[in-house]
Amino acid sequence: MKMDSKAKHKQGTSRETEEEEDRRTRSLNAPSPIQQFGPCGRIMKNSAMVMQIQDPASQRLTWYKPPLTVLVIKKVHDATILAPFVQLVHWLVHDKSMVVFVEAAVLDDTLLKEYGDFSSVRERLMTFRAGTDDLTDKIDFIICLGGDGTLLHASSLFQQSVPPVMAFHLGSLGFLTPFEFNNFQDQVMNVLEGHAALTLRSRLQCVVLRKTTEDGKDKKKPTTILVLNEVVVDRGPSPYLSNIDLFLDGKHITSVQGDGLIVSTPTGSTAYAVAAGASMIHPSVPAIMVTPICPHSLSFRPIVVPAGVELKIALSPDARNAMWVSFDGRNRQALQHGDSLYVTTSVYPVPSICAQDQISDWFDSLAECLHWNVRKKQKQIDELSDLTLSSDTLEELDANHHDDRPTDT
Repeated sequence: MKMDSKAKHKQGTSRETEEEEDRRTRSLNAPSPIQQFGPCGRIMKNSAMVMQIQDPASQRLTWYKPPLTVLVIKKVHDATILAPFVQLVHWLVHDKSMVVFVEAAVLDDTLLKEYGDFSSVRERLMTFRAGTDDLTDKIDFIICLGGDGTLLHASSLFQQSVPPVMAFHLGSLGFLTPFEFNNFQDQVMNVLEGHAALTLRSRLQCVVLRKTTEDGKDKKKPTTILVLNEVVVDRGPSPYLSNIDLFLDGKHITSVQGDGLIVSTPTGSTAYAVAAGASMIHPSVPAIMVTPICPHSLSFRPIVVPAGVELKIALSPDARNAMWVSFDGRNRQALQHGDSLYVTTSVYPVPSICAQDQISDWFDSLAECLHWNVRKKQKQIDELSDLTLSSDTLEELDANHHDDRPTDT
């Protein structure tokens, strides 16, 4: 049975409409799977939920009240950032009437005395000392001036809820700092008015449990640290291989024999992990990466596990040496036999403000900072020169061709 032209047109229009609607409702998350399988099977309903992930494409910043306090973090001991720092702080205090917090160590820089207009602002700045003063519920907004280290430092200052972070690229690499300082007034105003996309960069909650004595007298309180990039376990100064047991939700997965292990967030996948051979994962993907460091096994490849699992890392009973652990490159400490490290995804991400959007910012960083897939383009085939050979050339090729195979007799 043939379809008439009107029916064809109607069906074509219907498909175009469906495709158009699909494009409009496109999500960065995978589609939610159906809950029923065949006539009888279905997923058992469970009210317990470990975490709920919002579609990253719909994550946009909004303020339920105007932001009044801003924390400015600058790269220390870098004279090239002093001028932008003074310019930004002066604008925030005088033009926007905001309360500005800075680290006390920043104001100790003697080079700031060379900026005469900074003296009128200095007395109006609020200062704090990292590790001593608590900034919880005091900061509405964070501005970073420098490289990726400034964002890592901002993360370390807030071990629970983190205010939105706007990072300006004034450092060396700048993978996590998408904003250029030119026209900073317009860019900051755009954010203050709530016109910005957010990337929720997940963090890892790391808990160190120390071995307690049999009598329980030497019981130490667990240490909890949140990291944005990675937690690294290695053999430290020992010449022996690390021998580390890895558990996932209480089940022993494998023993790591090598230089160590990297447990990273998707944000940290482009840091130490990628140098150790791991894949690069978009920060909106809910996952934890486990990457061995120089494993003494040809088959030990990096793996990606769901974000909601809990990893336990401990020394194997027959390990010859202690293991050392560091959190985003800081707080390095030794773990002995009986000590354990628990790692899972924290409920407190870092809300990183996008210069464009979640996809464009990430791929721009891959191209500009890591030169991802950069190579010279293959030259185009010139069909005329390759396919139309002159008759002299053809005769020359035929004359030079000798067939040494024996002929049939």
